[in-house]
Amino acid sequence: MEKYICKTCGTQYPPSNQKPEICVICTEERQYVHPSGQQWTTLKKMCESGTYSNCFNNEQKGLKSMTTDPPFGIGQTAYLVEEQGFRLLWDCISYLDTKTIEVLSLNGGIDAIALSHPHYYSTQVEWAETFQCPIYIHEDDRQWVQRPSDQIIFWNGESIEISKGLVLHRLGGHFKGGAVLHWVNENENRGVLLTGDIIQVVSDKQWVSFMYSYPNLIPLPAKKVEEMANTVKPLKFNQLFNAFHKEIPDSADIAVQRSAARYISALNGELFNT
Repeated sequence: MEKYICKTCGTQYPPSNQKPEICVICTEERQYVHPSGQQWTTLKKMCESGTYSNCFNNEQKGLKSMTTDPPFGIGQTAYLVEEQGFRLLWDCISYLDTKTIEVLSLNGGIDAIALSHPHYYSTQVEWAETFQCPIYIHEDDRQWVQRPSDQIIFWNGESIEISKGLVLHRLGGHFKGGAVLHWVNENENRGVLLTGDIIQVVSDKQWVSFMYSYPNLIPLPAKKVEEMANTVKPLKFNQLFNAFHKEIPDSADIAVQRSAARYISALNGELFNT
């Protein structure tokens, strides 16, 4: 049996003798089916093709980014955060090969995986089984898990501390269980917020935005954006990293609040007249 992976979003499905008819993630309005139709691959085929490799980048002390070249699926960035010897993989990418396993194992492996939302679940179970670590997903997004596993911990409530200095906060918005990771980073005195695209850094990197669907440009209600901004307001963070290797390097907390105010003003018809 094969564990098929959707080429458009990178989600892996349970072992099967036949390709799934549809990708549940892509047929939903927050994603899309590729114009040429549903296409599938497997991790084995990806590895055997010799096409892909994972690239690591040291962003700063305690923070590494990981991307697949050439980009696969949605093309997101995963981050490895190390705090007091605990190594957390934030969000996930589909491609996992022997070289990646060797590089990560030489540097201490992975102690846990945490996900912002279903678009980045990818091959999370492969990663968790390889490194024998738990996966943290908010209970509100349980229905979107396509490959069940005993490695998955469905947490509930509004926040959970995975390890000292590493706290998940549920913001909702893009998905009901949408979460962000607050890395307190006390030793550097520069708190970091890793947001996937629950909070999205835009082209002008002093601003962020919030969407229900990014590819289909469906906005969130003003009330929800206000709730999300209020949730992160008490958190101490200076930097923000999104899922596509974009960051706000300074005063990110102020940027989030300023951006939420602008977003709400636009939805209420107060920002411009056109």
